[in-house]
Amino acid sequence: MSIRVVLVFLLLCTLMCVSTTNPSADACCAVFPSGQPVVNADQTVIILWDAAAKTQHFIRQASFKGEAADFGFLVPSPTQPELNEAGDEAFPYLRKLTEPETKKAPRSIGVGCGCGAALQDRSAEPASHRVTVLQEKLVAGFNAAVLEASSSLALVNWLKDNGYVFSPEVEAWAKPYIDQGWKITALKVVNGKDTRDKKTSAAALRMSFKTDRPLFPYREPEYKGANETVGARNRLLRIYFLADARYDGELANDTRWSGKTAWSGKLSVTARRSILEHLKLPENTGPAEWYLTEFEDDWSYKPAPADVYFRPSASNAEVRRPPLIEYTSTQYPIDGALLALVAVAVVSPLLTRWKRRGR
Repeated sequence: MSIRVVLVFLLLCTLMCVSTTNPSADACCAVFPSGQPVVNADQTVIILWDAAAKTQHFIRQASFKGEAADFGFLVPSPTQPELNEAGDEAFPYLRKLTEPETKKAPRSIGVGCGCGAALQDRSAEPASHRVTVLQEKLVAGFNAAVLEASSSLALVNWLKDNGYVFSPEVEAWAKPYIDQGWKITALKVVNGKDTRDKKTSAAALRMSFKTDRPLFPYREPEYKGANETVGARNRLLRIYFLADARYDGELANDTRWSGKTAWSGKLSVTARRSILEHLKLPENTGPAEWYLTEFEDDWSYKPAPADVYFRPSASNAEVRRPPLIEYTSTQYPIDGALLALVAVAVVSPLLTRWKRRGR
C-alpha cells in the first residue's frame, strides 16, 4: 500500500468521525372502589396570586394512575371556591416560555394522592355531624360539589351516601382541614373504561378562593402500598406561580420543601395578556406586572407532613435553565483539516521509515 493511499484513507476517516451531528439530548385526595387503587401521577399547576385582593386562582392539570374506571377526588381550600373551566392552552404556553435556550456549538473531539381506601360499615352519624352542600355544578367535565362538613366522620358518610368511596385514611386526611373550617370540593371523574396501567388526564379546572397566604395542598392520605399496586414509582409536580414578585415555597411546619426553582423572571405585558386569555380570566385579574416562578418537585409517594405555602423571595433575581447544547457540523471541515494535517505530520515519517526497513 502506498503512502498516498494510506494518507487519503486516514483523512477520509477523520472527516467522517467529526462530521456527525448529534443534538443533546395537586395535591388532592383520590377516592376509589375497594381493591382498585388510584394515585396521583404527574401534576402541573398554575397558581395566580393576587396579593392586593387576597385571592388565589388555582388551575390544575393532573393525571391519575390506577385500576378504577369510576373514581373521584377531593380538593381542600381555606374558603369556598368559585369553580370554572380554564383553558388548557396556558400550560403549553408557559412550558414554551420557560424552556431552556438552545445554543449551537462545534463538537469537540475527546478520547419529575392516592389512598388505600377500604370499604367498611360505618355507624350512624350523630345528628350534630352534618355536611352542607354549598354548591353543586357541572364544570370542565366534572360533577362538582363544594362541601362544608362539621366533622371528618360526617364527610366520609356523605361520600358513602353520594357514590364516593370512603376510608379511615380519607377521614384522617380531612380532619385537619375540617377542624380549621376549610371547604372540601368533591369532584367525580367517570372514565367509563378500565384505566389499569394507564394515566387518566383530567380537564383543567380553575378554583378561585380567598386566602391570607397562597398555598398548594400538598398533604395526601397515608395509604399503604397503593402506588406499588398500580405500578406508580415516579411523579413530577410542576407549579407555575404568577404573582407581583418572585416567590419561594415552604412547608407550613417549617420543614424544608423539596421543590426547586427552575425558572424565574418578569413577564412582558404581551405574555401577561396571553396567559389571561388562555385562562379565560379578565384582563384586570391580578397585579399589573407579573413575575413567574416555576417550581419542579420530584414528589415522593410518602405522606407529606404539611401543605406548601408561598412567600415573597428576598430577591427578584432571574433564574434560567441551563442551555441545551446542540452540536453542529458548521466548523467541522476546519477541525477535520487540522486533524488531517496532524495525521500527515505524524504518520508520514513512520510510513517512510517502515518502507525503508522493508527494502
